[in-house]
Amino acid sequence: MLRSVILAASRSTQVERLVATAPFTRDVVRRFVAGAATDDALRATRALVTDGQAVTLDYLGEDTTTPEQANATRDEYLKLLRLLGAAGLTPAAEVSVKLSALGQAFDEQFAYDNARQICAAADAVGTTVTLDMEDHTTTDSTLDILTKLRKDHPSTGAVLQAYLRRTESDCRELSAAGSRVRLCKGAYKEPESVAYQSAREVDKSYVRCMNVLMAGDGYPMLATHDPRLIAIGEDRARWFDRDPGRFEFQMLYGIRPEEQKRLVGEGYTVRTYVPYGDQWYGYLMRRLAERPANLMFFGRAVVSKK
Repeated sequence: MLRSVILAASRSTQVERLVATAPFTRDVVRRFVAGAATDDALRATRALVTDGQAVTLDYLGEDTTTPEQANATRDEYLKLLRLLGAAGLTPAAEVSVKLSALGQAFDEQFAYDNARQICAAADAVGTTVTLDMEDHTTTDSTLDILTKLRKDHPSTGAVLQAYLRRTESDCRELSAAGSRVRLCKGAYKEPESVAYQSAREVDKSYVRCMNVLMAGDGYPMLATHDPRLIAIGEDRARWFDRDPGRFEFQMLYGIRPEEQKRLVGEGYTVRTYVPYGDQWYGYLMRRLAERPANLMFFGRAVVSKK
């Protein structure tokens, strides 16, 4: 129920205005978002790479409604990639891209063209792109665009969400050699007809999907903060004889940083998902919905700033 309340709040402009203007918001956002500007993203990336972690950067913004908005997002990614390359932060740093931010909702071909330019820019500086997955209504479109992009940019990564009933089958389709697949639980409110509703069902699906990916020939990217699922991932790596160079763990910026350091210390590849930009509200609310325990941090910030 708490997760549903948070997701409902993520779509409320009134709640957004309240949160955005609250005096304690800055400290909360700073924990989960690198900052508003490109320089903030570069600063956070440099710190993480220095600590031995890999990074994927997300310029926040989605559901664009005009070509001008979509092109502005594309241009920010092109700028970011150019600066990452110049700073020597690639290939440790890559980018994550939401197709909805590139125009997917109003013109799939337009979104594909923008994504193709970003992939080409990533190739030029020796790194990669991962296509973020959004709500279930965009899954087929996103996978179709992924297929087209991989013809010229085979390292383009996919994201699959374990809470969708279709995902185990999608994992089988995408577990071929060279296929980079991020497996996450999922953070959108979906109907029961397409998605598992209980945490237990989602966890069981995550493990089934993990088994498919770890048994396949691709490159699994296990995106989870759940201690049980991390332990299962470590176990499956041993079971399927996957050394640390043949899969990775992924975690969100600001969540369980000590666990990230532990995994790095044990020789695993850990990639931190670093969001930046001023469109932070929807992202932050989905992160709270994914792991409602994060509300404890939010609550402490409220108390400390009264």
